[in-house]
Amino acid sequence: MAASSTAQVLSLYRLLMKESKKFPSYNYRTYALRRVRDAFRENKTVEDPKVLEELLNRARDSLALIQRQVSIGKMYDVQKTVIEHGEKKPV
Repeated sequence: MAASSTAQVLSLYRLLMKESKKFPSYNYRTYALRRVRDAFRENKTVEDPKVLEELLNRARDSLALIQRQVSIGKMYDVQKTVIEHGEKKPV
């Protein structure tokens, strides 16, 4: 993988993780984070430029979808789950 491709992949990964952490709902948030991690781990050995470009396009589409869903999710009040009541916010 070329250096620019590596930089693109890492940048996209960071953006996806950052946006996924913004989900107001615990269940959606953990699901999105897990799916992003799993998808990138599954495809970390891909070296074919055409396949890599297709995967990057799919990840960009997923990023746009996550951003839309986060915006929609913030419009509605979400009840915290039992797990969230015990979480401590990082300082």
